[in-house]
Amino acid sequence: MQWLDLLAYFFGGAFLTNALPHIVSGVRGEAFQTPFANPPGQGLSSSTVNVLWGFFNLLIGYGLVCRVGDFDLKSTSDALAFGLGALALSLYVARHFGRFHGGNTSEPS
Repeated sequence: MQWLDLLAYFFGGAFLTNALPHIVSGVRGEAFQTPFANPPGQGLSSSTVNVLWGFFNLLIGYGLVCRVGDFDLKSTSDALAFGLGALALSLYVARHFGRFHGGNTSEPS
């Protein structure tokens, strides 16, 4: 069913987007927030945990985009679903992690 494929592409875009900061932080040797930190999503996890978490997200995103349906980047609906998932998660994490890294200038200190 087409709408289930589009839903998979939406979440695939979100997972692939989430992989980026974790892999980059881990490769740079920097600690970053993960669900495994204490408190979850706020405390810092080691660079190794971030690389592993990032690659887990990469695998899930790959599965959702490349193994569900017949994803076609030239299909407007497929690309739009993927892009909206990536944008939605990007905006959410920008707001969430901006609190910890100085990215939210609109919130009081």
